[in-house]
Amino acid sequence: MELIVLGTGNGGDPLCYNTCFCLKNNSQHFLVDGGGGNQILLQLKDAKINIYDIHNIFISHNHPDHILGIIWVLKRICGGMRKGKYDGNCYIYASDETIHAIRTMRDLLFDKKNIIDRVKFIEVTDNEEQKICDMDIKFFDIKATKAKQFGFSMNNNFLVFTGDEPLVKENFSKFKDCKWLLHNTFCLESDREKFNPHKMSHSTVKDSCDVANEIGAKNIIMWHTEMKSLETRKQNYTNEAKHFFDGNIYVPDDLEIIEL
Repeated sequence: MELIVLGTGNGGDPLCYNTCFCLKNNSQHFLVDGGGGNQILLQLKDAKINIYDIHNIFISHNHPDHILGIIWVLKRICGGMRKGKYDGNCYIYASDETIHAIRTMRDLLFDKKNIIDRVKFIEVTDNEEQKICDMDIKFFDIKATKAKQFGFSMNNNFLVFTGDEPLVKENFSKFKDCKWLLHNTFCLESDREKFNPHKMSHSTVKDSCDVANEIGAKNIIMWHTEMKSLETRKQNYTNEAKHFFDGNIYVPDDLEIIEL
């Protein structure tokens, strides 16, 4: 199984793409979030992912840097459906609020010929389980301080995705001994006063490592970062994390592939 990193940055700076990724299980693709614009189409192309092979999409919440790229993906998919290039249905998993936002934008922006009933919206709820791309996915309410937001665990905590807010303590017990923790990490702990991540409900490297230690994670992937230090981000985040976490540390760049 592969985790294909499409974007690693937050929504405030265009120096790299916003955090989104694709889980590839054999020949099946599960797209998670879409970033903030049509660059998602280029990211998918550069990652060698045929957009017509994407049949399952999850959107964690309706902030612009997570949802707007999905509009471009949906537009391309619906065009493929209309032209006979896209087989089967497309399933979009999201909260009721996010589904409402996508439908509203679609209805306002798409030609009527591109509003196709083969796009199926599936509302997710806390602790709901779905079989997606032959993976057992269990969604959970992140208890976000901003927009309504969901994350998910996959295959009995083999992988846990926490969206773009810290995993809250009341959810720690759900994810004990997870193998892969995907956790937002806005900045270095040493840069905490510079960026004030807690005011944005984001984490420092130390915060993310503390969560990983609390739940006994074996591997941590840190992303959704500030973008003032892209050239040194991987090295600096990794070096600081080693002071707080003994497991494997990943600080990917856009378009990296992580073998799970």
